[in-house]
Amino acid sequence: MIDLPDPPSFGLAGKTALVTGASSGIGQGAAVALAAAGAHVVCVSRGADRLQQTVDAMAARGWSAEALALDIADLDAMTAALEGRAFDVVVNAAGTTYPALAVDMPVPEFDRVIGLNLRAAYYLSTLTARAMLDEGRKGSIIHISSQMGHVGGVERTLYCASKWGLEGMVKSMALEWARAGIRVNTIAPTFIRTPLTEPTFARPELVEWLGEKIKLGRPGEVQDIMGAVLYLATPASALVTGTSLLVDGGWTAD
Repeated sequence: MIDLPDPPSFGLAGKTALVTGASSGIGQGAAVALAAAGAHVVCVSRGADRLQQTVDAMAARGWSAEALALDIADLDAMTAALEGRAFDVVVNAAGTTYPALAVDMPVPEFDRVIGLNLRAAYYLSTLTARAMLDEGRKGSIIHISSQMGHVGGVERTLYCASKWGLEGMVKSMALEWARAGIRVNTIAPTFIRTPLTEPTFARPELVEWLGEKIKLGRPGEVQDIMGAVLYLATPASALVTGTSLLVDGGWTAD
């Protein structure tokens, strides 16, 4: 009888995960995916009420989760809350945008978007990776990037700048921590229906633009990203690091 390869594991029993932006949208979906796979999930968001509602709903399904109200753009607060706490999986889904023409971008909005999408992502990565390194723990760090980290777009210059920067950051961090068994990747979705993207779907000209760009003919749903999160979080992706998993409906294939 021939030997067959063992199937990869998509389970996370006994693992601990941290998910930012976990009170809604992609972050909430990521938290659910990881908890359903057996992980204990620390759910992070600025809004305490909706965050607690999310955790309560997860607990009602029999999943293990806890709420941590935290603004990761506040580096001092993030350090105080997370320093020295090692996780097996980190999913950073916190993000923001400010659609505007490049020449019309206010400086405060530039600082706000870069501050959360890139600066906070950088220091969340180093903070959690340091704890993994100190414990000799292998882990997976996943950032929710965007297809706009691979292409350009009108009124998306600032957002693209933050996500292209994130993509380069992840590649370099993956190289630095690979020998320690810490994998760092991004997931790059197309437009997913979330509270953050609802203003886009309210503009008919942008809906038409999306219909032309997304070759599968529809915008994404949160469930479309949950499988990608689970894949990168588990041993199923054990040889994957420093890359971007595009979940874009064919946008960047054109």
